[in-house]
Amino acid sequence: MARSFIPRGRRPLPAKSQTETDDLVRRMKAEQQEAASYRERSLKLHGWICAKCAREFDLDTLHLLTVHHKDGNHHNNPSDGSNWENLCVYCHEDEHSRSLLGDYLSGKSER
Repeated sequence: MARSFIPRGRRPLPAKSQTETDDLVRRMKAEQQEAASYRERSLKLHGWICAKCAREFDLDTLHLLTVHHKDGNHHNNPSDGSNWENLCVYCHEDEHSRSLLGDYLSGKSER
């Protein structure tokens, strides 16, 4: 008996045309380059240290240091870095978990 990996009640999305696929790939590449650009600027401005736990990073562990957008808008990238803070992946996850938990407990999130 063959099993389907499509959840019951859902139908597969219609296939995208080549033009739609090319546009999607183009947008994703542009966003990736933008993210790399502001990450490099944030690392230069704020240093290779987590703003929350003060863990210091070197070249071998730098991939564990992320840029957190204080206002939650990843499109808001002022050149002075005022919307960024460098957080290690653990503190970054904690920061987002806290807001999700807070929204849930205050009734702001959908249950």
